Amino acid sequence: MKGRVISGKEISASVRQKIAKDAREFEQATGVKPGLAVVIVGEDPASCVYVRNKEKGCAEVGFYSERHQLQAHASTEELLAKIEELKANEKIHGILVQLPLPRQIDEKAVVSAIPPEMDVDGFHPENVGRLLLGEARFLPCTPAGIMKMLEYAHISVAGKECVVVGRSNIVGKPLAMLLLQANATVTICHSQTKNLPDVTRRADILIAAVGKAHFITADMVKEGAVVIDVGINRLANGKLAGDVDFDAVAPKTSAITPVPGGVGVMTITMLLENTLKAAQCQIERKNPDRTSFY
Repeated sequence: MKGRVISGKEISASVRQKIAKDAREFEQATGVKPGLAVVIVGEDPASCVYVRNKEKGCAEVGFYSERHQLQAHASTEELLAKIEELKANEKIHGILVQLPLPRQIDEKAVVSAIPPEMDVDGFHPENVGRLLLGEARFLPCTPAGIMKMLEYAHISVAGKECVVVGRSNIVGKPLAMLLLQANATVTICHSQTKNLPDVTRRADILIAAVGKAHFITADMVKEGAVVIDVGINRLANGKLAGDVDFDAVAPKTSAITPVPGGVGVMTITMLLENTLKAAQCQIERKNPDRTSFY
């Protein structure tokens, strides 16, 4: 068996075409261009790459975007002041603060300062609670991208045993909620999980989100499983690698995502989708007498 490769690039291109179309129709109806502001603190190379890709994504679908860069030694107060400034900017509908932040900054205070209706990352406590209740305003971008990839690949999770390796607030926990809401049976594994290979071999759908290159090996995967690789790790030779040993694992799978070209590109695409939704919802709130502008 040789697993088919689920291309994030191809799926993303299709989704972005629809976002661009919807954004044009929205702007024609309202005169408003969806706007995203990205704030980055310091010059972490990986974060800078992510921010540039977000800017490119905005340009591709016709959004307005702003980039605000603070010095690496910036304080929590300075970052909160920047968020207050962006909240008052009528061109901006979504605010994203690039994580991780330097140690001196209170990340919880920053995340909570972004209004829930502008929190296009889906990290605000209110949005996390909505996700848990099945009433999400914005889906967290990486988990949403994974679900979209499975949908486009015609892979149903209903009734399947899904194992998520990694329990982060950004990927593991919210993804488990989305899988559960789609009627999967979900197991979350982490650093304290005993006999990890025994657990991962049960998975019909295995998602790796641990941040360790080639962590998932062929002996950890059931024949015919679907494997989703969330990890993006840079090797000593400068190349990117996922959390899954792709060459060894792929022959055992029915479908697998590559790195690069898999989940990563979908994350930014879902950010764009959330930004459009934020703009639509904010305009509707300002004009409650209109049922729809688009």
